[in-house]
Amino acid sequence: MISYILAIICGVVFLAADQISKFYIISNFELGESTQFLKGFIDIIYINNKGGAWGILEGQTWTLLSITAILLIVCFTLILKLGKKNKIMFWAITLILFGGVGNMIDRIFRDGNVVDFLHFEFFPTFPIFNIADCAVVIGACLLVFYFIYDSYRDSKLKKKKLEQPEDNNE
Repeated sequence: MISYILAIICGVVFLAADQISKFYIISNFELGESTQFLKGFIDIIYINNKGGAWGILEGQTWTLLSITAILLIVCFTLILKLGKKNKIMFWAITLILFGGVGNMIDRIFRDGNVVDFLHFEFFPTFPIFNIADCAVVIGACLLVFYFIYDSYRDSKLKKKKLEQPEDNNE
């Protein structure tokens, strides 16, 4: 039970950090302004993103809001149906859910814009992102791990069943 509570707390912390950091960036940076944060690693560059990841569906706020709302409903449903069966699944979906909420708040209250500001200095072509995006990516990675692990475990169980001699009670 503690793991589930910690996952929710972690999601809330990600959401709070996302919204606080975005407020800080908006309050202290001009649009397009940049500064070095961790030399050789991360820069802060304040941009407004009207699209999804890598700018897809740029300017289509209602489409992006609809997709996000559907995904949040799916995540919430998965948590209710499958979350208690596996801690990794619960953590994954919780992080995706809270990250999605963070970006949805932006789209609703910032005229369709999502505030992005983190940029990998060592990977200049990688898109600028935010803390909510980090939560979604971590959650997605956990989800991939869950499915790989689950498939591996299922194949081991099937192999074990095939190797066991059948019980012939005559």
